[in-house]
Amino acid sequence: MTTRSVIHTDKAPAAIGPYSQGVVVEGGRTLYTSGQIALDPATGEIVGPGDVKAQTIRVLDNLAAILDAAGMRFADVVRCGIFLADLRDFAVVNELYGARFVDNPPARATVQVAGLPKGALVEIDAIAVAGPR
Repeated sequence: MTTRSVIHTDKAPAAIGPYSQGVVVEGGRTLYTSGQIALDPATGEIVGPGDVKAQTIRVLDNLAAILDAAGMRFADVVRCGIFLADLRDFAVVNELYGARFVDNPPARATVQVAGLPKGALVEIDAIAVAGPR
């Protein structure tokens, strides 16, 4: 039986539905995050309405907080999914994303979607595997 631990941090937005910010399995080595949108953890409101740059920065900060709560960092991420309301925002999101994954970036998929929760412009999820401890 696989052990699983739910990750929760006040430094990332609380779940707005029946899901966890992240779940760690396989002896604490693998983290699956829920998709993060640009919600401010303190207010629960969207940051930068209409501003994909501001939203992407907040999304990446939210992911960083969840990774940190699991004892991981961006270097541990092995796969991401990026969901965009408009694929024309790809270059902006890609530049900001690339700044967080400088060396050996993870595998990823980027797709345009019909809509995102709360009118968000970008959502990103991640899978991370902790290195040797």
